[in-house]
Amino acid sequence: MIVRYLLAALVAGLFSGVLMTAAQEARVVPLILHAEEFEGDEAAPATEGTTPSTDGAAATHEHSSLGAVVLDVAAYLSPVSVAYAHDAEGHEDGGIMFGMSRFSGTLLANLVTGAGFALLLAGFSLVSGHPITVANGALWGAAGWLAVHMLPAIGLPPELPGFPAADLTQRQIWWVAAVVLSAAGLYLLFLKPGIVAKIAGVVLIAAPQVYGAPQPSDISSAVPAVLGAEFAVAALATTLFFWIVLGLSLGFANEKIAKAA
Repeated sequence: MIVRYLLAALVAGLFSGVLMTAAQEARVVPLILHAEEFEGDEAAPATEGTTPSTDGAAATHEHSSLGAVVLDVAAYLSPVSVAYAHDAEGHEDGGIMFGMSRFSGTLLANLVTGAGFALLLAGFSLVSGHPITVANGALWGAAGWLAVHMLPAIGLPPELPGFPAADLTQRQIWWVAAVVLSAAGLYLLFLKPGIVAKIAGVVLIAAPQVYGAPQPSDISSAVPAVLGAEFAVAALATTLFFWIVLGLSLGFANEKIAKAA
């Protein structure tokens, strides 16, 4: 039975990843492509590198190699970043990963992350003893969105290419900590009874925000701030869509399995 639930979660994740790709192509990718037009402008020194580090890995948004793409995906581990939308230097067709086009790379990234998040959500549901159904699927999805995207975005909002950023390693560490603490806090806040659990949940959610996310020392950029704000809103909106679809798909699959059992 557990195997069937996990397989259903995998299918739901892949389905959600496909829809997420369509949403990104409509709302997110055009903003990234527009932001790329500002890259290389001398008016924004932060686009070449922001916070220097001892190992020489400056916090940069230049995606001229597969390694840089992988680092960006690892930095967010979420469908927020259209990992392959940013053109590599000299690749006008957007093929920067095994000759893939922009769309193919983005679809692949979303399928992988969709399947991964679906398995995590289904596994947490099984371990916690709170089944995901069609009735509460949207709530489960909203909780996943809060933990993975919205709450971490308070400190590290989605960024366009060319925007200044702090050291990549520091951002990764803070983001992972924020996701883990936010997820634990939401669990205590909504699934555990007792005032102590509620207070502990609020403390866990607030902890990474109180500590503060790493920020760049130089915030100058050639990319207009209004474009960055529009991108952040579009990215968060499309990921909310992804998580709601994922929660509802999981709930529908779980109910089908329960009826067939």
